[in-house]
Amino acid sequence: MSRINERPAATPRVLASALGVMTAFSSIGGLRAEEVSQKKPTEKDAEKQGVVSMEADSIVDEREGEYKVESASKKFTAPLRETPKSVTIISKQVIEDTGSLSLVDALRTTSGITFGAGEGGNPAGDRPIIRGFNAESDTFIDGLRDVASQTREIFNIEQIEVSKGPGSAYTGAGSTGGSVNMITKTAKRNDFLDISQTFGSDQTRRSTLDFNRMLSDQIGFRLNLMKHDANVAGRDGVDVSRWGVAPTITFGFDTPTRATFSYYHVEADDMPDYGIPLSPSGTGSVRRPVGHKDAFYGLSSRDFRESSTDSGTFRIEHDLAENVTISNSFRQVRTTLDYIATNPNDSAAGNIEQGLVWRSPKSRNSTSEGWVNQTDIRAKFKTGFIEHTMVGGIEITDQDVHNRPYAFTQGAAGRVCSSALLASGDCTTLNNPTYKDSWSGYYTDGLAYTDTDTQTKSGYLFDTLKFNDQWSLNLGLRYDDFETKSSGYSTGGRGTSAGNFKYENNNNFWSHQLGVVYNPLPNGSIYVAWSTSRNPVGETSGEGSDSIATATQDLEPERNRNIELGTKWEFFDGRLALDSAIFKTKKSNARVTDQDGRTQNMGEVEIKGFELGVSGRLSREWQIFANYTYLDSEIVNGGVVNGVDGANDGNENPSTPENSFSFWSTYQLFPFLTVGGGANYVDSRYGDAANTALVSSYWRYDAMANLKVSKNLDLQLNVQNLTDKRYFDQIYPTHMAHVAPGRTVLLATNLHF
Repeated sequence: MSRINERPAATPRVLASALGVMTAFSSIGGLRAEEVSQKKPTEKDAEKQGVVSMEADSIVDEREGEYKVESASKKFTAPLRETPKSVTIISKQVIEDTGSLSLVDALRTTSGITFGAGEGGNPAGDRPIIRGFNAESDTFIDGLRDVASQTREIFNIEQIEVSKGPGSAYTGAGSTGGSVNMITKTAKRNDFLDISQTFGSDQTRRSTLDFNRMLSDQIGFRLNLMKHDANVAGRDGVDVSRWGVAPTITFGFDTPTRATFSYYHVEADDMPDYGIPLSPSGTGSVRRPVGHKDAFYGLSSRDFRESSTDSGTFRIEHDLAENVTISNSFRQVRTTLDYIATNPNDSAAGNIEQGLVWRSPKSRNSTSEGWVNQTDIRAKFKTGFIEHTMVGGIEITDQDVHNRPYAFTQGAAGRVCSSALLASGDCTTLNNPTYKDSWSGYYTDGLAYTDTDTQTKSGYLFDTLKFNDQWSLNLGLRYDDFETKSSGYSTGGRGTSAGNFKYENNNNFWSHQLGVVYNPLPNGSIYVAWSTSRNPVGETSGEGSDSIATATQDLEPERNRNIELGTKWEFFDGRLALDSAIFKTKKSNARVTDQDGRTQNMGEVEIKGFELGVSGRLSREWQIFANYTYLDSEIVNGGVVNGVDGANDGNENPSTPENSFSFWSTYQLFPFLTVGGGANYVDSRYGDAANTALVSSYWRYDAMANLKVSKNLDLQLNVQNLTDKRYFDQIYPTHMAHVAPGRTVLLATNLHF
C-alpha cells in the first residue's frame, strides 16, 4: 500500500474564479473608488486605514518600502521605542527584498532564533526556538494564538513581530524565549493590483496576486492568491507544492464602528525530509551528522505530507468615546496534517557502521479544530498629572486535536539492515540511497489514537503611566485558567486496562510585566524590565511532544523569569532605529527525573545574553536590517539521567547557539536599480541536554537586484545561499539533522496597477 501524491485539482478553478471576481469588482464604482483613493487622509482617517490597524491587532506604519516600521501588539500600551521589551519587526519590504517564501525564511533574518526538528511526538511543522526555548506553540496571527502544527505561508502576511523573553502577561501559556505574531493583509483605502510570477532553479514556479478595491467610500475588499511548486535545492526527491486563497472585506473605515471579515485557506502536498542520520552513540565522542549532505533517505513510494488550514476571522470595534474603544475578535480554525516520513536509521544499532540506514517510518494523521474569542477595551485618560494608556480584556479558547498515526508492516522484519530489508526497501545504503526504491511493506490506520482538548479562560490588564516627558511606568498582569484533557488508546498498554488512558491537568496562574522607562532625549529611551511566563503541562495542545502522561498530569507549570536592561534610539527623523539589551532568563520548576525515577518540578535552566539591532535608512538610498545575539546558556539542574544525579548539570541548553548574526542591506544605485545582499551566521549548537549530539556553525550569504522597468513593472533577482553552503538548520537530540536548502536562484516579474 502506498500513497500517490496528487496536486489539488481544484486549484486552477479557484484561481480562475478569483480572477473573475477581481475583474468584476474592478468595474464596480470605479469613479467613486478612484476619488476615495486620491483623498488625502486626515489624522483620524490614517488611524482607521492603517496607522492604527484594528484588523491586524497592531499599530502599523504605512510608509511603503521601509525596513524600519512602527509596529507593536495592541497590548503594548506605549510606542515601540518606549516599550520595555525586546521586539524585532520584520517588515513587508524586508520579506520581499530577501525573497522569503515561508515563515521560516522570514525568521532567518532575525538573530537568536533557531529551529527544531520534528519527529515522533513533535509534528513535522514550524518549530522556532527563540533565545534557546521552544516556541512552537507561541505563534500568533493578528494577536490570536495559532497553535496547530503547520508549515506557514507568508503570501497573506504584511509583517512579522518577534517579541523576545518571557511574556505570558501578553500571550498566556508559554512564551519562555519569546513569541511570533504575524500581521495579515487587510483591505486598504486605495485601489491596487499586484501580480507576481517567479521562476527559479530547481523547477521553482510561484504565482501570487494581491488585489484591493474600494467598493464604496466605507467598504474595502482585498484578495490574495498563491500557487507554489518547487523542488528543494540540493535534496533530490524532495519537493513542495501548495496553494492558497485569502479574501477580506472591511466596513466603516472612518466611522465609529468598524468591522472586518476574513478567510484563509491553504493546502500543501510535500515530500517530507528529516535529513541525514547522526553517528552511532556509545563511541565515546560527540555524535555528528554522517553520510553525504545531499543524500535523501526517504521513499517516494511510501512517504508523503499533506496538510490544510481553514481559518475564518471576524473583528469588530466601536468607539465608545473619543479615547475609549471596545473591540471583539473571533476566529474559528480547522487544520489537518497527514504524513509518513522517513526517520533515517532511528538510532538503530549496527547499521551506520556497515554503511547502511534503516528507513524508520514516522507518521501522523491529525485534525485540529478550535476557536478563540478575545474582547478588549482600550482607553486613554488622566489621574492628576499622570497620563494613562490602558488595555484590558478577556480571552477564551478551545482547542481539540485528534491524532491517529498509521500502523506499519515492513516488507521484511527487523531494524538491523539485512539483504532482505535492502530488497524490501526498508533499508538503503548510507552513501548512495535511492529514494525511488520500491517498498514491499504496507500501512493501515493505527489502533492507537489520542484526543486532546485544551480550554483556557484568561483576563488581563496593561497600563502605561506617563509621569512626564522623561519617565513612564509600564505594568501588565494576566490570569490564566488552563485545562487540558487527553484520552485515547495505546497499543503499548499505558494507562488503564486494554491500553485505554485518560489524563487531565488543570492549572491557574498569574503572569506579570513591569518596566520603568527613562527618555534622556526625545529620540531615545533606556529601560529596565522584569517579566514572567508559565509552561503548564500540555501547553502544545496535542500538537507537540509536551503531552500529558501518568508522570506529568499532576505537575505544576514551569516558571520563567526575565530581567532586562535595554535602550532604544531613533535617528534621521525616525528613519533609523537602534536597540540593544542585556538580559537574564531563568527557568525553574522545570520537569526532570528524580532519584526514584519520578518526574518532578525541580529542574533549572539559565540563559544570559546580549542583543543588538538596527533597522531603517542610513541615507535616502541605503537601507539596513541587522541584528546580533549572544547567548550563554547553562543547565543548572537537569535532574537524574540514567541513574546519575546531575549528569547534565553545567551543560549548554539544546539548540542554543552562543553567537548568531543576521545582516541584510540594499542600496539604490540608480532610480531604476537597487542591489542588496546579506549574511547569516549561527554558531555550533548541541541537540540534546547531555551535549552528545552537535552540528557545526555556518555562514550563509544572499544577494538580490531589483530593476524597475516602469512604474507598472519591475524585475527582481534573488540568489539565496550564494555559495551553495551545505549546512544543518535543525538537529534532533538522538536521531538526525536536517539539511538546509542549497543555492536557490529566483527571478520574479512583478506587475503593479
